[in-house]
Parts: sequence; structure tokens; C-alpha cells
Amino acid sequence: MNVLLCPLNDPGYLYPALAAGRELRRRGHTVHVLAGPRAAPVVTAAGLELSAVTDGTALSVAHWTVRGAEQYAAVAHAVRRLRPDVLVTSVLCHGALVAAEAAALPVVVLGLAAHLWPYRAGPADDCGRAWRLAETLKHYGTIREAAGLAPRRDRFPDTPLLGTAFLLRGHPAMEVPGAELPPAVRHVGPCWWEPKAPAAEPLPGSRPLAYVHLGRTFGGSSLWPRLNAAFTSGSHRAVVELGRSGAPEAAADADLTVGRRPWMGPLVERADLVLTNATSAPVLAALLHGKPLLVAPNGSEQQVLAAGCLRAGVARSFPAAGACAADLRAAVAGAAGDPGLRARAREIGGLLADGKSEARAADAVESAAR
Repeated sequence: MNVLLCPLNDPGYLYPALAAGRELRRRGHTVHVLAGPRAAPVVTAAGLELSAVTDGTALSVAHWTVRGAEQYAAVAHAVRRLRPDVLVTSVLCHGALVAAEAAALPVVVLGLAAHLWPYRAGPADDCGRAWRLAETLKHYGTIREAAGLAPRRDRFPDTPLLGTAFLLRGHPAMEVPGAELPPAVRHVGPCWWEPKAPAAEPLPGSRPLAYVHLGRTFGGSSLWPRLNAAFTSGSHRAVVELGRSGAPEAAADADLTVGRRPWMGPLVERADLVLTNATSAPVLAALLHGKPLLVAPNGSEQQVLAAGCLRAGVARSFPAAGACAADLRAAVAGAAGDPGLRARAREIGGLLADGKSEARAADAVESAAR
């Protein structure tokens, strides 16, 4: 079988696709990865065959709403050149979905840790699922129209976004109890892979460690004022991963070590807890290492996943903007020292780790190709 991985090239989307691709290659399949210049070394480190594109922004999640035409062109060109039997892509990579349809190819979509859009049936929640679906379909429709494809007549509006199979990387405990997922959607687990970290990073200070992973603010509140207060004269020091967030705003007297790294596992392993806006990668890293979470969501999937973490009993909410320093410091110490929270994180993390997620994802790709 010839597989083309065409994920978004940002780590949170690229790494799980590479995990699935490595398993497919282990099974004897030919696997190519569509990647721009910044992602190319990571693809090589994963031991997979690179199919290079010169314009990496077409595969960047930061540009998913505006570079759809370029994304479609890049994937369609790779399809004509490599003649794959099946595509594997990321949620929000709509150019790949349209290219698959245009070429009559099956496509498997790697989603996030929780389902973003409305359920088929069951109780609703207040995480903006219907609005999010409408906005996503608007951008998808623009790409599809530009590609000249005939109008679709689907029973459910989300059908074209789900592909042949849509794989969630979290656990059913993170979904709304009693809700029914679309038939194409299944949980496979984290598909965890990241580049190998160098030797243990020396960190200043002697207090226990918290790992902080920042996401985009989407017009919401920056975490920096709360981080500065929580980690000044508090119980813990923190190492802060900037991810795709903006410039750091650490106060001079705050016990914060700030940076951008292509890996997080070794630092999460050393930490007592993970504080995050609630994007998929840091949440899954925390659970796989059995660490409790503090969540402070802003927009997009952050609200959905934060609510899922609270439902699953693996997280507490970080106090909102305007909270006093004492409450912020107490939130960090309380989450780190809560044995029930830690036990639940270890339980869910154990279920995720035991699920052989890369094998289940590869099974889905093989099934789609058949």
C-alpha cells in the first residue's frame, strides 16, 4: 500500500501523523510525508520519506483559513506524482480533503483529543460546537468551490470534514456523557511521538517543577500576568513552553524558565503538574505521564478539551484573570498535591498508553484503503 501523509506541519498535528506513519512503514507499506522546510528535519528524524514542498505556510495551522487554495494545490500535485492509495491528514487541513475527493481517494483524518463539532445525538454542552462547525464548513466550502467540484448532498453537514475515517486522540471519558459520535469517528488514543530530547536540561532553582504550555489567546486573556503571580514566591517553579504563542512576558522576579522546544515529554515527566490553555499535545502529555492538569482555556478547541478534562476528573480550573496572587499560588499547590486528581490522571493515562494507538490508527488507514 502507498500512503501519503499530508498533515499540518505544526508539531501538534505533524507528530501524531508521523507516529501513525512509522507504524504503517513497520507493516511494510510505503509512506511519504508532505512537509515544508521547517518540518522536513523532523520527518527525516522520524525515519520517513520526505515529499518536500517549498511553501511551508500552506501546511501551517496558523494559515488554515487563508491558504486553502495553496494547500489544495500542494496536496493535489503530490497525489499526481506519488499515486497514493490513501491519504492521511489533519483536522483543519481542508485542502487535503478536497484533493482526496477530486482524486477519488480514501482519506483518514487525525483529529484532536476531543470532538470539536456537534454530536449526532445526546446532551448538548456550551462549548460552541455548532458555531465552530459552521465556521469550519465555510472555509472548507471555499476551497471546494475553487477546485470546481460538484455540490454535495450530505445528510449531515459535518460528513465531508470526517473523511473515510476520523480518529480522535483522546479518551471517551473526555466526551459529554451519553453523547453519540458520528459513525466515522472513533477514539484511537494519542499517537504519541516527538523528536528525541537531548540530555536532561539543567533547570535553575530547587523547588518542585510545574510544566506550563501556552496556546494562542484567540483574543482572550493572556496567561502571563497569572503566571508571574503564581510562580513568584510560590510552592513551585515553572518551565514555560511558548509553543505558537507570542513573545514571553515573564517578570524579572518570577521563577520561570521560558523557551521553545520541539519536545516536552522529559520535562513533563519531571513536573508535578501541567498548566495549559488546554490544547491536545500538553493535555495528552500530562495524562501519558500521569500528571494532574490546571486548565485555562481561551478559544477554539481549548474550551472543548478543558471541559473534557474537568469532566474526566483529571484537571482543575486555573483561576481566571483578576484573581489574587494568593489564590493563583494556592491553585498550583492544590492541584499538584491532590492525590485524587493524580490518581485519575494516571488511570486515564494508563488507558491511553495501553490502547496501542499507533496500531489502531494504522488499522484504520489499512481499512480505509481497502
